[in-house]
Amino acid sequence: MSPLLFFAAEPLLGVTLGGAKGAQTLSVPMQIVLLLTLLAVLPAVVMSLTPFLRIVVVLHFLRQALGTQTTPSNQVLVGLALFLSILIMQPVLTQMYTQGWEPVEKGQITLNQGLEQAGAPLKAFLTRFAREKDVKLLIEITHSPAPRRPSDLDFRILMPAYILSELKAAFQIGAILYMPFLIVDLVVASVTVSIGMIQLPPVMLSAPFKVLLFVLVDGWNLVVGSLVRSFY
Repeated sequence: MSPLLFFAAEPLLGVTLGGAKGAQTLSVPMQIVLLLTLLAVLPAVVMSLTPFLRIVVVLHFLRQALGTQTTPSNQVLVGLALFLSILIMQPVLTQMYTQGWEPVEKGQITLNQGLEQAGAPLKAFLTRFAREKDVKLLIEITHSPAPRRPSDLDFRILMPAYILSELKAAFQIGAILYMPFLIVDLVVASVTVSIGMIQLPPVMLSAPFKVLLFVLVDGWNLVVGSLVRSFY
């Protein structure tokens, strides 16, 4: 037996990719290429197909509304959004592991069947938050037949529909967050103009008041709590 065929029959991450005796197997270089491709796509999947998208957009809107420039930093906001996304997605990831990966690892089903079963919980999550209007738009664009039930939706339609829906939800929440801070800006600007303080920008005066208001109402708790609860 050649070394290439020997390693092709070896399991990759605990799963044997080779089929029955005489079946066609993937060589080690091809397995490495596929694994590296999946790892390269993984950040885009995490950012787009999880609650990370909504959370990070809302947090950036909140920072803009507070007028604190780069505080908190991008690294802090991304880290907070990432850990909250893991918290929300944990039940879905657990289902994907138990329904898809474990049977493949035990040799009970094939890799293709495992991928199909693992995709079912993710599809249910995406379907839950994808708006019907966005799904219809993608179906019309791709000229796909209308599904009989939501579970029949293809991932190629469901994924962009979910992203569009999350962007809309994030912008709606961000616009609502802007309102109280905009009122503070208007009040401070009116007061400074009325007393003739035109040399000092109103934004510099309103920033401490907005931060103080946000701290007094325990803003981080309210915003993060509302974002997490919106996915349950």
